Amino acid sequence: MSSQNHTIVMEFALLGLTNNPVLEKILFGIFLVIYLITLAGNLCMIILIRTNSHLQTPMYFFLSHLSFVDICYSSNITPNMLYNFLSDQKTISYAGCFTQCLLFIALVITEFYILASMALDRYVAICNPLHYSTIMSKNICISLVTVHYTYGFLNGLSETLLTFHLSFCGSLEINHFYCADPPLIMLTCSDTYVKKMAMFIVAGFTLSSSLFIIVMSYLFIIVAILRIRSPEGKHKAFSTCGSHLTIVTIFYGTLFFMYLRTPSKKSVEDSKIIAVFYTFLSPMLNPVIYSLKNKDVIQAVQQMIKVNLFHKITV
Repeated sequence: MSSQNHTIVMEFALLGLTNNPVLEKILFGIFLVIYLITLAGNLCMIILIRTNSHLQTPMYFFLSHLSFVDICYSSNITPNMLYNFLSDQKTISYAGCFTQCLLFIALVITEFYILASMALDRYVAICNPLHYSTIMSKNICISLVTVHYTYGFLNGLSETLLTFHLSFCGSLEINHFYCADPPLIMLTCSDTYVKKMAMFIVAGFTLSSSLFIIVMSYLFIIVAILRIRSPEGKHKAFSTCGSHLTIVTIFYGTLFFMYLRTPSKKSVEDSKIIAVFYTFLSPMLNPVIYSLKNKDVIQAVQQMIKVNLFHKITV
């Protein structure tokens, strides 16, 4: 990209989390372990859901897609970050930065609406159980996730095109560990009004609309649960929602704080620490939270272990 007194941008430099060589080696080990746990946990969740007949329900259908998005989400950022921890040239190509930015936005938006669909699923299951199989049919679930992926990609593409249509000049150092919109905007010499407005509108609409669906679903769920007379029934109904609410709180809380603020040096610096939570910890914790708090998943894991042990013994 070029303009008056501007050079053609071939690559960007990523400042990362630190410039301390010793700390970089330590962080490499920590984030490598987190990444491997993320891959293993989410892949196991997908395999478990696809192979266990007791988990062939809409709730776990959405959970398998959440795990898939988390794998893509983490893999979009982590490998390049790990490489930069061990490299003297902490750079990313122009095309690589464009792709990373596009996929990040697309996957974040997709995850928001998958979480919203999971809340709707819980609402129908608890508040309208007699019509659950009709309302949450296989075709409807497939249609929902298809819309989520398509909407996420189109928004990611439009937002990324707006960002890379800007002219970059001066220092091409991105004050982050991946190509994110706010730090990229700080590098441009162009008028950023349209881009900032587009970012706030898309982020604001996505966050508010998906959160509205979740909040309204749980308001109706709480009302329905309070009408249940038996303590066991109330506990069972609440337990089916606990894992989802924990994930929603972590994911939405960090992203609200990052993207609904005007990009500035301080906000960009703060966002690096916040980004660690939703980029690395959230994808790693999602399968762990569902495994620890969900009896169906625990029983499915136990069944898989027993089958594998029995197969080894008989062989």
